[in-house]
Amino acid sequence: MNDIRFLLFDAANTLIHKPTLWTKMASALEMHKIQIDIPTLQRHHKLISEVLFFPDRTSADFYKKFNGELLYSLGIIPNDVLLDDIFKACTYLPWEVFDDTDALQKMTLPKGILSNFNTTLAEKISNMFPGVFSSIITSEEMQCAKPSLEFYKKAIDAVGLDPKQILYVGDSLKLDMEPALKLGMNAWLIDRAECYPTYPNRITSFHQLSDIYN
Repeated sequence: MNDIRFLLFDAANTLIHKPTLWTKMASALEMHKIQIDIPTLQRHHKLISEVLFFPDRTSADFYKKFNGELLYSLGIIPNDVLLDDIFKACTYLPWEVFDDTDALQKMTLPKGILSNFNTTLAEKISNMFPGVFSSIITSEEMQCAKPSLEFYKKAIDAVGLDPKQILYVGDSLKLDMEPALKLGMNAWLIDRAECYPTYPNRITSFHQLSDIYN
């Protein structure tokens, strides 16, 4: 892939995450005498995230619906008290960078972000990754969202390169891999929790990324 000239990334759960989410959620479940190990929570959360659409700006109603489906997938019938306790424990947790994103500092190619996120993302990214990303494209700003091909086409136009010259990295098969591949990008799944071991174009750490395009 020596013709790669631009690196494009998803944001949430690709570059940034909420690492305390899992212990907070497990603790809320334990209050109701439900014990679920964190790897199981992570895997089911990932799979439900592939099915339910995340709005640019989330709400209590959205998260109660999401967590209800998550509980069903774990074999738990949700109730209002349990859903309220999970929401209280997990809401407004801080975003943090993934440890392996330190690998980006050594990558000299220009970099951008394409994310289903609201317009607050630019400030978050500039604080967490000062000077790393030359462009940040959000769904709220563009008024369209993944997995819409229109959203990806706008990103390609903004970058100004042939799609095959863009290496795109995201964490979702449905929202990231499928549309990016349809438009001819070199798309790679970041799968740190190894939820998709059979997927071919997959990395488990950003430290593997330079081996792909060098």
